[in-house]
Amino acid sequence: MKIHELITTTEPLAELCERLAKHEFVCVDTEFMRENTYWPELCLVQIGNEEEAAAIDPLADGIDLTPLWDLLCENEDILKVFHAGGQDVEIVYNFTGKTPQPIFDTQIAMMAISQSEQIGYANLVESWLGLTIDKGARFTDWSRRPLTDRQIEYAIGDVTHLATIFPRILKKLIKTGRGAWLDAEMDRLADPANYANDADIAWHRIRSPGRNAQVLGRLKALAAWRESEAQHKNIPRGRIMRDETLADIASHPPNKQPDLTKVRGLSNAWKDNDIGKRLMKVLDKAEPLSKEEMPEKPKRGAPLGKEGALVADLLKLLLKIRAREIDVASRLLTKADEMEALAAGVRDLKILDGWRYEVFGKDALELVEGRLAFAVKDGRLLMTHIDDLHAGMVETQAAE
Repeated sequence: MKIHELITTTEPLAELCERLAKHEFVCVDTEFMRENTYWPELCLVQIGNEEEAAAIDPLADGIDLTPLWDLLCENEDILKVFHAGGQDVEIVYNFTGKTPQPIFDTQIAMMAISQSEQIGYANLVESWLGLTIDKGARFTDWSRRPLTDRQIEYAIGDVTHLATIFPRILKKLIKTGRGAWLDAEMDRLADPANYANDADIAWHRIRSPGRNAQVLGRLKALAAWRESEAQHKNIPRGRIMRDETLADIASHPPNKQPDLTKVRGLSNAWKDNDIGKRLMKVLDKAEPLSKEEMPEKPKRGAPLGKEGALVADLLKLLLKIRAREIDVASRLLTKADEMEALAAGVRDLKILDGWRYEVFGKDALELVEGRLAFAVKDGRLLMTHIDDLHAGMVETQAAE
């Protein structure tokens, strides 16, 4: 594989992107800083395939990243491969208003061919290539220039190894026939709505304090205000106010500004500073949340009770067994809240549709409805259908 020097000008970048565009896939990774800013600061882009790879310096004077964005977001003939690519995709979206299409995430793919829930890149490389990655450069200041040779070598390794691993993962997915399992997960990763910093929907990220329209209306207004403050100052939204503090104020709004000092998480300065005044104005103008915006009620079914809780526990045990048997991450099949809903009588669930129903949901439903049981054979816990269990008992009695 050909490794290029750090690209700092537009012409070699355009030439690289032109060559990469002739291949079926390209691996992408980024290095960025976001600890002290609202918008992540892009410091480096690594890109490559099985033939060549390079690091691109977006902070270089005069460099135009248009050829890179066109390759990632406009050329849909090339598959863009990431590992745990959510933040990388977010950065592309912040620059372009678009997301890379089509997209493939090897961390998500590993969930369909192994029991790895969120395998890290170093563990991925070690498991597939037997190589140990030097993590020393991982937490360096990527915004500082000049970059060291060690930093560049570490960064480019994130795509050179991935370019070797990806075809192997793809081959295994094809062999197992599980590629379709990942379609919805990849579509969700590439959905631009996940990365839009729309202040009006910022409240969706915060755990809603009940279903009171007035409380939720205040929460929506406060979240939008915090988002605007953070964007204007370019600082993390948590530096303005933490989620739990925001929710607390929405639930128990202060009557006047000096009362802000009684809110846990706010300093005494809020009693008379300008940001406290702006917060109080937001509270005064907040309207109850409209019926159209009210969140859907969770699918809970009947209260679980002690017996229902035991059924939910059995479903979780069933999930562990099935995940082990077919070598898949249990989180890809379902989550705890969905199994509790199934135990409570809810049937409008993802687990009872499509491939999830075939590989797990069908057995889960039969367990809830009393047609499936657990058995121990050769020291291993297995699932068995009640009819099969009865048939085996009859055969045993007949033989005796």
